Amino acid sequence: MQATATVLVYSDDANTREQVRLATGRRPAPDVPVVEFVECATPAAVLAELDRGGIDVCVLDGEAVPMGGMGMCRQIKDEIFNCPPVLLLIGRPQDAWLATWSRAEAAVTLPVEPVEFASALASLLRRTSLQGAL
Repeated sequence: MQATATVLVYSDDANTREQVRLATGRRPAPDVPVVEFVECATPAAVLAELDRGGIDVCVLDGEAVPMGGMGMCRQIKDEIFNCPPVLLLIGRPQDAWLATWSRAEAAVTLPVEPVEFASALASLLRRTSLQGAL
């Protein structure tokens, strides 16, 4: 298992980014690496960080403005080679079909529910670890 995992968190709302950090804690599950966060408040910052590399999972806020996480997800899936898996934060459970359209690997509803969020993030980190081992 790698020593740390880097999680990019995109939201224009500092409170949402804090909810993600608090729900994750030091690590979302005992069998995944300790998490380090890269926080982004703008779409340009997300693209710059992904171009730089080293991101293991992206957490994107579907309610962000001016560009929501769903549109951002679709764009990075089209433009970033070997795009990391995406966990999308959605406003309502009924928006899950939009998460599928955006090609996100997982989605959870806002406000962040810590147990559900940590479980979804840990699952994506496990998948990333397995792909890295191949």
